[in-house]
Amino acid sequence: MAFDLKDIVPFGRSYREYVDMFALGESELAGHVLDCGGGPAAFNAELARRGGSVVSADPVYGFGREAIRARIDEVVPEMVAQLHRNRAKFRWDRSGSPEELVARRRAAMETFLADYAAGLEAGRYVEASLPELPFEPGRFDLALVSHLLFLYGDHLGRDFHIRALKELAGQAREVRVFPLADLNARRSPHLEPVRRALDRAGLASEAVKVSYESQKGVNRMLRIRAVEG
Repeated sequence: MAFDLKDIVPFGRSYREYVDMFALGESELAGHVLDCGGGPAAFNAELARRGGSVVSADPVYGFGREAIRARIDEVVPEMVAQLHRNRAKFRWDRSGSPEELVARRRAAMETFLADYAAGLEAGRYVEASLPELPFEPGRFDLALVSHLLFLYGDHLGRDFHIRALKELAGQAREVRVFPLADLNARRSPHLEPVRRALDRAGLASEAVKVSYESQKGVNRMLRIRAVEG
């Protein structure tokens, strides 16, 4: 089924947020990175500017820059309203207020928009979606999934998660997923069944605490690697 931009809520994160969410150091950033489902995040633009090798995959890249910008403008007021309604679930020591948080996210999305045309031409933004990706196996050193799997567990079922993570593990030597909670900051009920399925497929996983914590208590990512030997 084709995606409609009206179905997509763009809320891109910054490069710094990616570094903190996924505990990225120099060695990880020096490899070939796949950002899957990042939408209008600034990570690709900033890593490419720093000389890194990165490809982002998302169905939103099937739309033009102005259409994406219009959709961002459309959803921002609702983002602010939702943050106010759920204020108690978030930490505000870094962002200060819902308006400040959304302003930072807007800045990240503007970085993406400024880079979008050049990134499309360079092949850094690829229209694609899980659970099937158009890349050759083993192309990447690291695959990142930000705010998609587990977060939308009410919409994406357990089988989808298993298929998606197996696909990513075939594309990259290591996969990292953040967060491991749903939209209400509750630990995803899919997490442990998915981990058991990955283990049966020869994929080791561990939940790792990270320095990033926007929603209270949501500060772990899933790291997945093939079992050695």
